[in-house]
Amino acid sequence: MKKENKMFSVVKSTWNPITGCPHNCIYCWARKMASGKLKRYERYKEGFFSRLNPEELTKKFNGGIVFVSDMGDIMAETVPNAWILKVIYYIRDFPNTKFLFLTKNPKRYHNFISAFPQNAILGATIETDDDTVYRGISRAPPPSERIKAMADLDWNKKFISIEPILKFTDDFSEKIREIKPFMVYVGYDNYRNKLPEPSIDDTRKLISELSKFTNVYEKTIRKAWWER
Repeated sequence: MKKENKMFSVVKSTWNPITGCPHNCIYCWARKMASGKLKRYERYKEGFFSRLNPEELTKKFNGGIVFVSDMGDIMAETVPNAWILKVIYYIRDFPNTKFLFLTKNPKRYHNFISAFPQNAILGATIETDDDTVYRGISRAPPPSERIKAMADLDWNKKFISIEPILKFTDDFSEKIREIKPFMVYVGYDNYRNKLPEPSIDDTRKLISELSKFTNVYEKTIRKAWWER
C-alpha cells in the first residue's frame, strides 16, 4: 500500500479566491472541515456556500503550480460569471506560474475559454464513467456529462483527477483518452466512506492502460475496503 497523499504532488501551494460548493458530495473533506474546525472563520460561518474572497486577489505568485480553490468548486453553477472572470483576469498577471483549476462542472469552462490565459490548467474530477454507480454520491453533473465536456474542450493543458476512484466500465480508459489530458491522478478515498470502489486489480489495470497515452500519478492506492 502506498502512503496516503491528500494533495496533488505537482502542486506548490493552494489559493482560495472562491470557496464553497453546492454539490454536496458524500465524501467531501472540504465541506466537513468548513462545518467543523473552520466554521469560526468568516468565509465559512454561514456554511459551505459559494463565496468570493476579495482579500485573496492581492496575493503574489512566483512560479510553480498553484491549485485554485481546493476549498470549493469555482465552476459551480452558484458562482457568478463576474467572480470567475475576476480570478481569470488576476492570474494573467503571473505568467510564470501555472494555475490548476479543478471542477465537477467542466461544461462551464466553455463559457470562459477565450478568457483563460495559457498558464491555466483546466481540470475535472471524474471518479468513474458509470452514471449508475454515481447516483447518490453527489449532486454534481453526472460523469458522462463531465467526460463529454472535457473531450469537447479545446485546450492544450487538460488534467483529470480520478479520485476517489469508483467502480467503472471497461471503456473508462478509452473515454479518458478521448479527453487528451496531459496528466491524470488516480487515488482511492482517504476518509473511510465505504464508497463503491473497484478492486485493486481493476485499478492497476486502468493505471496501466492510462499510462500508454498520458502521465499518470498515483495517490492513495490500496485494496478496496470490501477486499480487506
